[in-house]
Formats: sequence, structure tokens, C-alpha cells
Amino acid sequence: MEWTAAWVTVKLAACTTGLLLVVGLPLAYWLASVRWRGKFLIEAVVALPLVLPPTVLGFYVLIATGPNSPLGQGFEALSGRRLPFTFTGILVGSVLFNLPFSVRPFGAAFATVDRKLVEASWCLGVSRLGTFVRVVLPLSWPGILIGMVLTFAHAVGEFGVVLMVGGNIPGVTRTLSIAIYDDVQALNYESAGHMALMLVGFSFAVLCLIYALQRRVPAL
Repeated sequence: MEWTAAWVTVKLAACTTGLLLVVGLPLAYWLASVRWRGKFLIEAVVALPLVLPPTVLGFYVLIATGPNSPLGQGFEALSGRRLPFTFTGILVGSVLFNLPFSVRPFGAAFATVDRKLVEASWCLGVSRLGTFVRVVLPLSWPGILIGMVLTFAHAVGEFGVVLMVGGNIPGVTRTLSIAIYDDVQALNYESAGHMALMLVGFSFAVLCLIYALQRRVPAL
């Protein structure tokens, strides 16, 4: 068992989930409440990682964050480091790749909130932010929790995006999925089997948790 790879995996999944909680909640609420006819374009962009091969997304993230790109040059000017083949680089790729796994459950949870309750809160003089915190979030928390769990679990199993953007640097970008791939390449099936079995058990536990939560929010 590669504990360093396990730590990088958990760290990546936790950071991805935290960032998408901050970014995904307002985006999902906007998509669930706005009546703009063109919002399907935003929804399509959010859902794009669901149909794109991870290597394709990883390739474009690598190009977009490389030293010849404005983003890469700006990051290097501010930090003195390059984004590709760093933990920050694979975190950027992970956030983009997992965007639909957080935004879609968040949006589905927000859509189940009775609009009349929101409007009643507004009529009582509560601000939009206050209504969101006091009314929408408490009623949506099971769906939000599902999105967080799903995002964390999906980030744990990432391979293509991480490999394309971060390579295979022990202690920095080497995750469990890459470690399993390396062990198989080296014909070390015993080590690969132990890590794979652990991920299977983790995935099964996550699915059980998600289905248990869905019993509380049938619309999801």
C-alpha cells in the first residue's frame, strides 16, 4: 500500500470538494432559479466533462495552464512556479472535471425547494442572501451532501486528467489510481490488487451513503 499516494489522493479529493462547494453552490442556485432562455448553454458547458474523455479535458487543461498560455504566465509571474506537473495544476484539472458531479446534484436539490417559501421570505423583508442561508440551504442540505460525497468519491478515482496535467511525481501528483497503473505495468499484481480492493470498498460505501441520502430526497 502506497500511503503517500493515498495521502495525495485524499488531499486532492478534499480540496476539489471544498472548492466546488464554494464555486458550485452559487452557480447551481443561479441555474436552478434563473429564467434566462439561453441558460442551456451554461448547463451544456457544466455537463461537458461527463461526455469528454478525461485525456481530452486533461490535454486542454495542460495547454491552458502551460508556460505559453496567459493563465500559465500569470500564475508563474505571481508564484514563481508553473502549474503543470504540480499539485495545484492537478487540482485545477480536478475541479473542472468534477464540476458536473457537484453542480447537477446541487441544482436538483435547489429545484425541489418550494418557490412559495422563498417568495414568502422575500415578502417578510429577508434579503436574497438571507433567504438563501435561512430557507434554501436547510431545505436542500441532503442534495448538497450528495453532491459533496459524489464529488469526493469521483475525485478519488481520477486517472486521465491527473496523469495528463500532473504526470507521475511521487508525493506531488502520484495518486492511487496512477499507483495501481504503475504496479500493473510492473506486474506487481499483489500490490495493485490491495489498492484496487480498497477503492472498490470505498466506492461501495459511497454508493450506499448516496442511496441512503436519496431516500430522504426522492426527487434526486
